[in-house]
Amino acid sequence: MNEYKNINDVDWKNWIPDEKGVIVYMIDRAANRVLLIDKKTGMGKGKVNAPGGRVEKGETAAAAAVRECQEEVSMTPFKPEKRAELFFHFTSGYKLYGEAFFSYSWEGVPTESIEAGPFWCDLDKVPWEKMWEDDRQWLPATLEGKKMRGYYIFDEDDMLYEKLEEVKNFED
Repeated sequence: MNEYKNINDVDWKNWIPDEKGVIVYMIDRAANRVLLIDKKTGMGKGKVNAPGGRVEKGETAAAAAVRECQEEVSMTPFKPEKRAELFFHFTSGYKLYGEAFFSYSWEGVPTESIEAGPFWCDLDKVPWEKMWEDDRQWLPATLEGKKMRGYYIFDEDDMLYEKLEEVKNFED
C-alpha cells in the first residue's frame, strides 16, 4: 500500500540518499541533437536515457560524469556543466540523489558497450515515451539553459508525485 499522499510526505530537509548518481547530456549544437542511450543493464534497463551511473566513494560528481561516459559510450565529455539536482524517493525505501550534467564538447565516437547502446537524437524528436517520467518534467527546462531541482516519489517505474523548481545556483 502506498503510504505517500503527496510530495511533502517525505522530510526532504533531513533526507539522506542511499546512493548518488550522475547523468550526462552531450549536446551537438551544430546538428541540434543530443546523445542518448538504450539502457541495457541495471536500473532503468529498457529505457532511453543518457550516459551515467553511480558516483564512487571519494569521487566528485563531475569526475563520475566523465568516467561513466567513458565506460558506457567510449566518449570523454569536456567541462561538464551541472544543470539539475534530482531527488528520487522510491516507495521501496531506496533513495537516490542525482546530478544532471551537460557537455557541448567531447572526445571520442559513441560506441556500444554491455551497458548502453548510444544514438544521436534530434532535440525535437526526443522519445519521451521511452524515458523515465521525471525526464519530461525537468529536461526541457535544462535544455533551455535553466538550472532545475526536482523532487520525485516513485513506485517502481511509476512516478507518483513530483515537485520541480528553477534555481539560480545550487547552493540555495
